[in-house]
Amino acid sequence: MALPIWTQDALRSEQRPFKGVFWRCVEAQHLVSTLALVNTLEEQRLLEDILEETKPPAPPECEGLHYLYMTPFRYGLYPNGSRFRRAGKTPGVFYASAAPQTAVIETAFHILLFYADSAATPFPANANEYTLFDVPLATKSAIDLTSAPFNAASDLWTELNDYSGCQALEEKARGEGVDLILYQSVRDPEARMNGALLDCRGFAAKKPKRHQSWKLWFNAAGVHAIEEFGEGRFSMAPEAFSKDQRIAGMAWER
Repeated sequence: MALPIWTQDALRSEQRPFKGVFWRCVEAQHLVSTLALVNTLEEQRLLEDILEETKPPAPPECEGLHYLYMTPFRYGLYPNGSRFRRAGKTPGVFYASAAPQTAVIETAFHILLFYADSAATPFPANANEYTLFDVPLATKSAIDLTSAPFNAASDLWTELNDYSGCQALEEKARGEGVDLILYQSVRDPEARMNGALLDCRGFAAKKPKRHQSWKLWFNAAGVHAIEEFGEGRFSMAPEAFSKDQRIAGMAWER
């Protein structure tokens, strides 16, 4: 998809400093996934060290970062494309959301894609646990697609299924030294902000300091999320996701 002719100039002239805290959601299993294979915490540490040695090395600019921050940048071969990253051997992109609820919704959407592709797979009987962690960001070179002049092409940046425009923008943005792309979440009904970090140097901390625990489950009535030890909770009916053609025909009763 062709970008507007003014894009290149805007990428140079509209870079701005940004500092703020975003959130990312992952399965809580990441904390204990190897415990079932060992008997003690010391054995788990050794196993984690062995597994770490089998993974690709981190880029030099990511050295010293917590693995939850580093992971998207260390795997150069990307099997499936995403909004700001093409499939194939492409540079890493770290996605995060300005609001915890948005991070949960984005995760729920990608889980629904799995169920849409696997019609015979039933929803889990019980809620699954997820961890949200904070992502402090600070950069002198961010662009905001919700502000002028970029918002004149908002139809490109908010496409539900066709990411080619966003991917083309990301490639040009890298060439102009952009570290962070701020953009509207198309999955969140409140259209809150997401961020796509293109460079590890945009992290303002080496590791997360804050965490939230959420439970997420699916049934015929939609997606339901509740924060443990907090006040966050919401439900989204199936219709909230039906605009996406990949989910529109999904059977919610299973």
